[in-house]
Amino acid sequence: MSLDELTDKEQSSSEEIQVAQSDSKFRGLNPGPIPIPAAPSIRSLVDSVSDERLDVMASHQSENGSGSISTASSTVSSIESEKAAYEYLAQTPIKSTDAHLVEFSEAMRTVAKALRRVAEGKAAAQAEAAEWKRKYELEMAHKQQSKIKGCGSCVSNDLDKLASQLTLETSASDQLGCCGKHGICSHEVLQDVVPGPIPRPNHKMVGRKASFKLSWGCNGDKNGQHKHDFVSFEKGDITTAERSNKQILLKWESPPQTVLFITKPNSNNVHVLCAEMVRWLKEHKNINVFVEPRVSKELLTEDSSYNFIQTWDNDEEIKLLHTKVDLIVTLGGDGTVLWAASLFKGPVPPVVAFSLGSLGFMTPFPSEQYRECLDNVLNGPFSITLRNRLQCHVIRDAAKDELVTEDPILVLNEVTIDRGISSYLTYLECYCDSSFVTCVQGDGLIISTTSGSTAYSLAAGGSMVHPQVPGILFTPICPHSLSFRPLILPEYVTLRVQVPYNSRGHAWASFDGKDRRQLSPGDALICSISPWPVPTACVMDSTTDFLRSIQEGLHWNLRKSQSFDGPRD
Repeated sequence: MSLDELTDKEQSSSEEIQVAQSDSKFRGLNPGPIPIPAAPSIRSLVDSVSDERLDVMASHQSENGSGSISTASSTVSSIESEKAAYEYLAQTPIKSTDAHLVEFSEAMRTVAKALRRVAEGKAAAQAEAAEWKRKYELEMAHKQQSKIKGCGSCVSNDLDKLASQLTLETSASDQLGCCGKHGICSHEVLQDVVPGPIPRPNHKMVGRKASFKLSWGCNGDKNGQHKHDFVSFEKGDITTAERSNKQILLKWESPPQTVLFITKPNSNNVHVLCAEMVRWLKEHKNINVFVEPRVSKELLTEDSSYNFIQTWDNDEEIKLLHTKVDLIVTLGGDGTVLWAASLFKGPVPPVVAFSLGSLGFMTPFPSEQYRECLDNVLNGPFSITLRNRLQCHVIRDAAKDELVTEDPILVLNEVTIDRGISSYLTYLECYCDSSFVTCVQGDGLIISTTSGSTAYSLAAGGSMVHPQVPGILFTPICPHSLSFRPLILPEYVTLRVQVPYNSRGHAWASFDGKDRRQLSPGDALICSISPWPVPTACVMDSTTDFLRSIQEGLHWNLRKSQSFDGPRD
């Protein structure tokens, strides 16, 4: 190798070393992993990098002369490409594609939905609880208004108070509570609720009611059964504790002074017997007598000597009738008893029903022996049957609130919902408290008391039930399903029967066979046991009179005895 070649090779090697050192400087200026910056910061970074590389290039050219022009031009082109890339990144929005962030956001969205559903459910539950609490408070307020404070003896000479307050005395064995050891407080049976002002008593009004006491037992203690309480919880065991024998006795603590007569209309026999009984009570017992305005007019037209009888002039006086009357005497059949009970929207005095009708399930007393029967009742004690009534409310679809209802209707036998003159099946939705029961498709539905179990309900296939069994009968009328059998529900439930909006026709409700009302789609009927039973006097006791009525009135299981001359075992 010649000297010139060696000189050129060394010169080229020195140039390559200088270019390599210059490239290393450029690599040192190349940024590392760049975080996601904003667009202005990227643009400023690109500008600063470009300016710095151009300065290095200028210094490189001044040191190495023209031999490095090609390298500088390639470097400028790379700088321009990087600048263009940075500008593109600055113009293009950067979207996060991190899978973990996406998954986390979806999980948070799901949690938010779940929390929202929980909050909505809690709000709905709170609203429902508030509604039930409001209804309960209203019901308790209504009951509280109709209760008499305490059961202690209440004797007052203020005639205005006694015209609207029923005196209820209790056994001396329990002055702190309600009644005696085995008694029932009479305020649980006959209570006084007279809203509004107290009217002025006229000179004919009776200023004092007879007080009485109810006790367990059947004609005293003759049957030898134990007196019972309710349920015993002893050592963790639930037993059917000593329960009462279900017979109730009424004993007068002060003699009754006023008797109300309710008679069957358009009957000469009833009219004659009524006139005779009224005169006998006044002359021999010195009893004040109330009669209906119709009967008063008939008796006074017949004989002016009946001017001692009293009556009422308007509906307001009927509302106060229970504060004046100690005893009710009915002359007729079961329909007369139903009419007498319908006059009292609250407490009902004891009813003595004389049989002058057809069947007479609730009229056990024979009219031929009225003197002996009335003597036994007026002297006491005597057995009574507490016959529960249904309290019915009709709620129209136009009502904004369930509390906006029509006046309550009290029925002693049953309320019937049928299709009326419509040719379509009755379609009814039935609920028991808050539980759905069934949809009734057929001719209708009967909701009956146990006293009415031997009436329409029995004809529709319902069972006969003792009148003192606490229950409500749910009996369909010709249902469009052979599996639809009658039910007997506990007496504490509330039944709701509603005509759905998709019903083909209207329904009709009747109460003890009268006061018929139309139920349009959206209307509802609510039924529950009334707190005001109808106490009816018994000839013997409640069970004996009931069995006698179904045997004599219905000829229950009456057939000829099997002959004894047939085959034998």
